[in-house]
Amino acid sequence: MTTDAAPLTVPRRSAGAAALVGAGVMAGIDEIVFHQVLAWHHFYDRGTPDVALLSDGLLHAAELVALVAGFFLLLDQRRRGVLAVRAAWAGFLLGAGAFQLFDALVDHKLLRVHQIRYGVDLLPYDVAWTASAVVLLAAGAALWPRARRQAAREAAQDATT
Repeated sequence: MTTDAAPLTVPRRSAGAAALVGAGVMAGIDEIVFHQVLAWHHFYDRGTPDVALLSDGLLHAAELVALVAGFFLLLDQRRRGVLAVRAAWAGFLLGAGAFQLFDALVDHKLLRVHQIRYGVDLLPYDVAWTASAVVLLAAGAALWPRARRQAAREAAQDATT
């Protein structure tokens, strides 16, 4: 990795760009699988069917913006030779987990804009939804220290050559 950036700035930038992609992918999975295929809920279920459909469209637009922006940032880092791949994977998992946790706690419980499913006992669904977020966040958090150490090693190697 050849860069003029500080050694620990590079993994942060790679992780940040990939976190956008991770959040966009998780939003896409939620929107496609749970909103469209299974038709369990819409992003905003407290209005008319037209409002629900509009809210799904806005979520889809936001997810696409996150995906495109994140991919462009990652491609730019790759072009400049500063992409920290392990940090990007950590960021992807952290972004996906953060989206999932935000959806579970804020959208479902705090704001109550929708529930995972209606007409059933919510507890197993809430546990599974939140547990998936925790697993993604834990995996990303486990990769992060390794990514930082790898970036520091690479920077030290570049400094000696």
